[in-house]
Amino acid sequence: MTDALRVLHLVGSPTDDFHADLSRLYARDALQALADARFVHLVAHVAPGGGWSFPDDLSPAALGAAPVLALPDALARIGGLQVDLALPQMFCPAGMTTYRALLDLLGVPFVGNRPETMTLGTSKPLARAVVAAAGGDVPAGEVLRPGEEPTLAPPVVVKPAAADNSAGVALVRDPGEYDAALAAAREVGPDVLVERYVELGREVRCGVVDRGDHLEVLPLEEYAVESASKPIRDAADKLARDDAGDLRLVAKDDEHAWIVPADDPVNAAVGEAARLAYRALGCRHYGLFDFRVDPEGRPWFLEAGLYNSFARASVVAVMAAAAGHDVADLFAAAAALALDA
Repeated sequence: MTDALRVLHLVGSPTDDFHADLSRLYARDALQALADARFVHLVAHVAPGGGWSFPDDLSPAALGAAPVLALPDALARIGGLQVDLALPQMFCPAGMTTYRALLDLLGVPFVGNRPETMTLGTSKPLARAVVAAAGGDVPAGEVLRPGEEPTLAPPVVVKPAAADNSAGVALVRDPGEYDAALAAAREVGPDVLVERYVELGREVRCGVVDRGDHLEVLPLEEYAVESASKPIRDAADKLARDDAGDLRLVAKDDEHAWIVPADDPVNAAVGEAARLAYRALGCRHYGLFDFRVDPEGRPWFLEAGLYNSFARASVVAVMAAAAGHDVADLFAAAAALALDA
């Protein structure tokens, strides 16, 4: 790749302000992290309600000045930009699936997982079923549709079947706690996943990167959980808003998360389980997987987070940095795979 790649960052959310804010939070950082002579960066922004714009950058002033276009005009605009590939930066369900499929329809190669893989990742029951079918260890569980009652005896973890950032997640240790936990999960979505609680142990995330001829397992990130006072991670451990109302990332400081040393025995077992999940779910370029490690050191698959904005704060980028990989080089390698497909 001798000429600079024209990279279209697909940012925002048609769904709601929260997902639009989250997308811009990561995408702004990615634009800075990938400020490299190898790339020319362009922005396509989708606002809640579905209006498109093509701002010069993601500053409030640029967003406010950019004309809002309907979908047909936006597609025509993309066709005229002569982009080489796209980087999807949308985190709502529609953004992770429908808008990636739109790039496929337009014939625009993109970095990251395919729409069908993202569909699996956005559904915790589907992801765990696929991983289990491939031989991975998943906790016993059941999916409850509206009106259905649980059959698993506590302790269990109750969570929405399709939600991110631990929204609506609760630990139930006594049958009397079930009603409140189910009600909280159903505020997020109608279907609820109930899983057997895996005693600590540890809770880790594992990133996997496609290197063309092999899958590289990145250094693990471990999260602060304690069996007595903080047995599971909840939404407050991941995102919060500051006094100005802007989103900030909570789980990015040493108190909440840290890189596992390379000589830690947990690395081998989790790395093997992560490679299995990557292949089972049909991932490409990268994948990110959450595991609960029981007291015997056995990793249990919890869920897949199959997105990466290439922001410096992205978990995959943090793990890659711990392995000595520059985020711009990481993106360039993924871009090469996308263009060679």
